[in-house]
Amino acid sequence: MVTGGSRGLGQALTLSLVRRGWHVVIDARDPVRLTEMVAQIEIPQSVTAVPGDVRDPRHRLQLAAEAAAAGGLDLLVNNASMLGPSPQPQLADYPLEVLEEVYAVNTLAPLALFQVLLPQLARRGGRVVNISSDAAVESYPGWGGYGSAKAALDQLTAVLAVEHPQLRVYAFDPGDMATDLHQLAFPGEDISDRPAPERVIPALLAIVGSDLPSGRYRAAELMVETGR
Repeated sequence: MVTGGSRGLGQALTLSLVRRGWHVVIDARDPVRLTEMVAQIEIPQSVTAVPGDVRDPRHRLQLAAEAAAAGGLDLLVNNASMLGPSPQPQLADYPLEVLEEVYAVNTLAPLALFQVLLPQLARRGGRVVNISSDAAVESYPGWGGYGSAKAALDQLTAVLAVEHPQLRVYAFDPGDMATDLHQLAFPGEDISDRPAPERVIPALLAIVGSDLPSGRYRAAELMVETGR
């Protein structure tokens, strides 16, 4: 399962997994973008597309039901994210009602989805990959909302790893990428010098397909280790 699978890193990962024979359940808030994404897949039946918002408990239950109908879950990638205001404000000026939404998408929804899917993951000794950010560990001006939500997600990931040693639970920091979300952070600027999401897929697959212990991993480090 890949949340936020209609664009950016989620789209690139879904296409790569399908090429490797996986069946992938994906979701996205924009049903049109989701339909367009599925249209790119040579074998459409390799994907179950579920439009909806990860903040919605009913949507999470629907995702769990689709995963069970597909035979059970081996991998959960919590990729869906919300940046917040664009341009990003300093914390002193951050609208708290918007910050609550950022935490709801970036921190609470991944945990809620894990809770719903834990029985399936436990039965299959599955893996969880929570997409983090360098803003979770670096103090960038203007990134306090998004970064602190991802930092909280990192800590949730670390605790889940020790509470569920039968699973592999990872935080994955892809680094800067040329994505729609990253463009929102820099309105009016050219971010085409950033790597495309496809560039970090080998590093993400190194987590998915190896026996690396649970923990936090940076794409740049994994790319060096894998020689990519």
